[in-house]
Amino acid sequence: MLTIWGRLNSHNVKKVVWLTEEIGLDYVRHDVGGKFGMDAAYVALNPNALIPTIEDDGLVLWESNAILRYLAARYAPHLWPDDLEQRAAADKWMDWQFAFADAQRDVFLMLVRKPVEEHDAAVIARGAETTARMMAMLEDVLAKQAWLTGENFGIADIPMGTYAHTWFTLAMPRPDMPRVKAWYDRLKTRPGFAANVMIALT
Repeated sequence: MLTIWGRLNSHNVKKVVWLTEEIGLDYVRHDVGGKFGMDAAYVALNPNALIPTIEDDGLVLWESNAILRYLAARYAPHLWPDDLEQRAAADKWMDWQFAFADAQRDVFLMLVRKPVEEHDAAVIARGAETTARMMAMLEDVLAKQAWLTGENFGIADIPMGTYAHTWFTLAMPRPDMPRVKAWYDRLKTRPGFAANVMIALT
């Protein structure tokens, strides 16, 4: 059985659990990180002392998007197309997600992890502006195709789908992005997304 280590209020853990449920894999998850801490046995598995980490049939793997690629390739190749051009396009959005995460991080920490009296309006405004500019790129690509992976839901939709939920949930100004909103609404109908991504931001 697949083992996942990581707390579910981590974006990177949400990605992995969502995909695991999307493809119907049995798994067990252990809370690690944040208030749960991590012991020496965990750090021996993942010397970065970050989450998530998985163990599958003897393979220990960390880095969330590498985990997504592995799980899709092994158990659900329809989610990561064999066509090299489609796969490269999917990889592009998966790697780009980390830049979006960097742009959104300070706003998330400010609005979710810090008390109201420590909120900095300038930090929030800067993060809102940067993430809106980046989301406009998704708005453009979703004008041409239904999903980031292409015409069908696939692996590229998972990393950005996870961060899009936070973007739509944070109490900050957002421009109207009708195509991104329609894509997000389609994601919300997927049980793995609803159960593991659409949880309270903490």
